[in-house]
Amino acid sequence: MPKLNKLIMDFIKEFKTFAMRGNVVDMAIGIIVGGAFGKIVTSLVNDVIMPPIGLLVDGKDFTKFKIILNQAVVGENGKIIKEAVSINHGVFINTTVNFLIIAVTVFMFIKLINRLKRKEETTPVTPAAPPQPSNEEQLLIEIRDLLKK
Repeated sequence: MPKLNKLIMDFIKEFKTFAMRGNVVDMAIGIIVGGAFGKIVTSLVNDVIMPPIGLLVDGKDFTKFKIILNQAVVGENGKIIKEAVSINHGVFINTTVNFLIIAVTVFMFIKLINRLKRKEETTPVTPAAPPQPSNEEQLLIEIRDLLKK
């Protein structure tokens, strides 16, 4: 039993070290922000971009565009016994527009980051001044100069 406790404690310690590294925390923050950004883009597409497109196609809700392959089966009491089978191409187009907006935004963001990195790399680094000689070296230089004379 003590070996099991040690194994568990070692595992927890290793996991804590892993989880607290900067890149794991940064990744978690990126996932959370990315999820929120995805919701914003979805709202942009559904609530701003697609309604005008829907107007161009007789004012219909674009997400309801579908090709019905098999009609729904309705019982005598009016309840649906079997759902309809359809190809929902309006939802697919909505999702594709979402993807394109996110892809272009990420591309622009990465392009900006790369440009900033290039500026850092091209900034000339001024060479450090040569170190001043120590007192002993200074004395030796003076002695050498005196001996030359």
